[in-house]
Amino acid sequence: MEELLLRLGMPAAWIEVLELGLLGRLLLAAVLGGLIGLERELSGKPAGLRTNLLICVGAALLMELSVRLAADANAVNVAAGAVFRADPGRIAAQIVSGIGFLGAGTILQARGTVVGLTTAATIWVVAAIGMAVGAREYMQAAGATLLVFLSLVSLGRLENLLVRRRQARAYRILLDVEPAVLQHVQAVFRERGLHVEVAAIEKLGDRFEVLLDVQGPIALQDGALRELLARPGVTRVARAD
Repeated sequence: MEELLLRLGMPAAWIEVLELGLLGRLLLAAVLGGLIGLERELSGKPAGLRTNLLICVGAALLMELSVRLAADANAVNVAAGAVFRADPGRIAAQIVSGIGFLGAGTILQARGTVVGLTTAATIWVVAAIGMAVGAREYMQAAGATLLVFLSLVSLGRLENLLVRRRQARAYRILLDVEPAVLQHVQAVFRERGLHVEVAAIEKLGDRFEVLLDVQGPIALQDGALRELLARPGVTRVARAD
C-alpha cells in the first residue's frame, strides 16, 4: 500500500503521519474477510458478512500491534544495551486462543448431530488471513482467501449433489404370502449395492405388506423398483415417506 501511494506521488511523511499504510492493510483485511463472509451470508449461515469482516480486520490490527510493540520495545532495549528481546508473537498468539472460543460458540449439538463445524473452521481461517495481512504477507492472505472461497462454493455444491444422489427411502410392498418372494425382493436391492432392511411386516388377507428401508443412490433405487414391478409375486410398490 505504501509503495502504491509513493508511486502516486504522495509524500512519504504524509503516509507515515496519517498511518495510510495501516489503513490500507485494514482495508485489505476487510475486503478479504468480507469476500468469505459474503459467501457465508448468501448460504444463510449465522456467521455472515459482518462477522467475518470484523474478525479479519481485528486479527490484522492485533497482528500489526503485536509486531509494532515488539519492534518499539526492541529499539529501546538496543539503545539501552539490554540483551532482552521482545517477542513479536506474544499478542498474535492470543488471537488463536480467542478465535477458538468464538468458533466454539457457533457449534451446536442436537439429537446426536453436530452442526456449525464449517462455520467455526471458517472463522478460524478468516482470523489467520487477517493475521497474514497484519504481518504484510499479502500474497499468502489473498491466495488463502481465494482457496477458502472456492472451497466453500464448489465443495458445498458437491456435497448437496452427493446427498441428493444418495439418500434413504421407505417403501411399502405388497407381496404374495411366500418367504421366497420377500427374499427375492431384498436380493433385487442388494444386487445393486443398496442397503435394505425390513422395518415391518403385516399380513393383509392372502398378502403380505412389507415396509422396507432402502439406502443408496436414487437412480439405483428406481431401477430396482422397475424390476420388482415386473416380477411375479409383487402386487404393489409405493413410497412410504
